Amino acid sequence: MPLKLHNTLTNKKNEFNPVDEKHIRMYVCGPTVYDEIHIGNARPLVVFDVLYRVLTKYYSDSKVTYVRNITDVDDKIIEKAEELGIPIQNLTNETIDSFHYITDTLNCLKPNVEPKATDHIGEMINIITALIKKGHAYVTKEGEVLFCVQSAKDYGKLSGRNREEMIAGARVEVSANKRDPADFILWKPSSVSQPGWESEWGRGRPGWHIECSAMSEYYLGSNFDIHGGGIDLVFPHHENEIAQSECFHPEKAFANTWVHNGYLMSEGVKMSKSLGNFYTVKDLLKDFPGEALRLALLATHYRQPIDFTKTGVQEALARLDKYYMALKKLEFVDQYETSEDANNEFDEYLYDDLNTPAALSVLDKQANHIIQSDVSKQSKVGFSFLKNAKHLGLLCKTYNEWRTHGISQSELKLIEELIKNRNIAREKKDFSEADRIREELSDRGIILEDNNEGTSWRRSY
Repeated sequence: MPLKLHNTLTNKKNEFNPVDEKHIRMYVCGPTVYDEIHIGNARPLVVFDVLYRVLTKYYSDSKVTYVRNITDVDDKIIEKAEELGIPIQNLTNETIDSFHYITDTLNCLKPNVEPKATDHIGEMINIITALIKKGHAYVTKEGEVLFCVQSAKDYGKLSGRNREEMIAGARVEVSANKRDPADFILWKPSSVSQPGWESEWGRGRPGWHIECSAMSEYYLGSNFDIHGGGIDLVFPHHENEIAQSECFHPEKAFANTWVHNGYLMSEGVKMSKSLGNFYTVKDLLKDFPGEALRLALLATHYRQPIDFTKTGVQEALARLDKYYMALKKLEFVDQYETSEDANNEFDEYLYDDLNTPAALSVLDKQANHIIQSDVSKQSKVGFSFLKNAKHLGLLCKTYNEWRTHGISQSELKLIEELIKNRNIAREKKDFSEADRIREELSDRGIILEDNNEGTSWRRSY
């Protein structure tokens, strides 16, 4: 079956045809490391992790290179470090460590390469130098280098914006030296206190857009398969990447397929740090396991907006608990039948532009079948269920790790002690005491299950 992806460049869902079937290449814009990421920032991490897993599965005999950059030189970073009164490198290192903790907690695989912008300043300077020589960029008397938008053929082809809209977007980058209001900064001067690198235009630092053009080319070449990110990056960031990269290499397209995830909303409004209507992932992890956040993000198609609520995460938590209950039942299956037929429906959904909501509906059916069936009927479905869950980055824990998540050792000891006392009460036929203990555990969010093997417990979500 073909793999199909919606391409922002064509505004159509197209069959994916890689440049080289033996080496699939994908670049995704990563974080600007000045602050904790919010759940809206986490959405592309999960979406493109799933795409990476799908590419690895679909092209199982090929190499897949996934590059996700880190922007560690930016005006926001400079301002934040000044506000906190700490060295910039301290801020970026701490933020990168926090970012990696979050990606691990969300069960995201590590990209093959995670370059920092500051490690590729030389490549950026080389591209800027070439753009100036070709007449696509100019140097101002203040030492700025600006990209000349009117020199770029088909500028605006990704976003489809008209000139007035592009000028409005370009106003984010203020410069009195622009020849055209839509021109954007490739290089800006740095003061003594700001990070800077020597160039023929003077000491300075790169603009945001040139960073991704340089890093993607360095690791993936001047023409590669997939470029991804949030829908908010289409303009101006990705539009400007295309312009400067294709002016640098006019004989080649920059990226063939552009994949963008939709906004996260909060109470019907786009979630953003500037509006202050966001949840940081670290704060959410105090109340929910990362796997539940991941499932909540996958429950809506990646191109659609999500109105994110804690109620929605609670629903994902209960759904995930059912998957883990099915996992627990599979502990008694000695050997699985490896029938690929059981995966076909799941694969069809996932290969159809990452339709994760439909793919999850297959997991729901499989989990219900496993829970309701005896061991003899679980083998084939069990194999498919576990394999499918893995491709969505789910069920990465054992059942015991799942049910004890967030419970301290002292609490676990108390739960076991109460269950022991209840069993003693039942042996003595003191059913009122046994019921009292069950009620106490229920108040603590613990559900008891009595069976032939004894008494087990699970969380109530």
